[in-house]
Amino acid sequence: MPADANPASGRWFAAAVAAVVVLALVLGGVLWLAGGDEPAARDPGPSASSGAPGETTSTAAEDSSDDPGGQSTEGDRELGDRAEELAGTGIPDDARVLVVSVDGLASWAVAPDATPTVSRLLTEGAGTLNARTAYEQTVTLPNHTSMVTGERIDASAGGHGVDWNSERAGRAAPGVSSVFSVVDGAGGSSAVLAGKSKFVTWDRSWPGTIDDLVIAGDESALTDRALAEVREGTDLTFLHLRGPDLAGHLTGWGSAPYDAAVAAADAEIGRLVEAITGDPDLADEMVVVVTADHGGVPGTRHHEDPAAPADYTVPFVVWGAGVAVGDLYGLNPDYADPGGGRPSYDGPQPVRNGDVANLVTAVLGLRAVPGSEVGAAQDLDVSNFTTR
Repeated sequence: MPADANPASGRWFAAAVAAVVVLALVLGGVLWLAGGDEPAARDPGPSASSGAPGETTSTAAEDSSDDPGGQSTEGDRELGDRAEELAGTGIPDDARVLVVSVDGLASWAVAPDATPTVSRLLTEGAGTLNARTAYEQTVTLPNHTSMVTGERIDASAGGHGVDWNSERAGRAAPGVSSVFSVVDGAGGSSAVLAGKSKFVTWDRSWPGTIDDLVIAGDESALTDRALAEVREGTDLTFLHLRGPDLAGHLTGWGSAPYDAAVAAADAEIGRLVEAITGDPDLADEMVVVVTADHGGVPGTRHHEDPAAPADYTVPFVVWGAGVAVGDLYGLNPDYADPGGGRPSYDGPQPVRNGDVANLVTAVLGLRAVPGSEVGAAQDLDVSNFTTR
């Protein structure tokens, strides 16, 4: 979908055309109007195959009829269809989203001197350092899949079923949908730029719905590509930075190499933020979400204990056009600050990294991911109330 497409203006145009038809019939004339209400297909831009050595790319086919999530239906909303609902919230009706997941970024590692960019976003946006991972596991692929589906992990309890953390040739459980399916079904565009090859699971799970999938180890190159996607008008760009997780496994969470990797990831986010603030058009439409799949226990090389507070406590920060300033729990009294606890999916819920999926759909003006559980009411409010 072109970046400057405005569904609201499209509806006014349609109404005007209808009026012309009625007038022509009353006058006894015959007026034939051509169709063409569908937005032009997005130019995916240059292929990422010309990127860094060792980089792999998958470009989605235009036909997504084999999407197992079943999202491309006639009842799908188009991007921005909730513009009237969102108009009073401060979120622009042409908003686009950049999600940055920093693999292994523990909340305790976020501090002004260590992560100046993330700390700035916390100050200037809506966020918390007390969000939660999925309840069942604190590992990479299962939690990232919760981020894009809004579902718990355990398939036997209705979750997405991606409970492995390897490159095995699996896919999400049958019928599980994703934010990519919803965006694609609305005529939008998405890109995934990841540092681990296991993310090809998403392409297998929702074939044809991700316009650009790039796997590369060079975080700077991935950030460059993310910036290109943002500038090209991609509706949803998902960037995964793996550095802190790799350093944590090699030398331990809290080690000097881990701290350096956290600082490097923060600097990459800083490049994106500076590019957005330096371009008035981007500043007026981009919403940035920063979170993590899991943390890590200081002094260890592991993060697999779902009952360890340092593993299940992660940051969740939203910043950008129309976003409020404040603590996410303060802005959302329906969400329950868990303190140091680990709430299950029963009862009042904390902010989870799995809230990403339906925060994205809400910002883009789309319906919630069908079948989702986390944030399914699209009630995680990050809007700037002062504009109401």
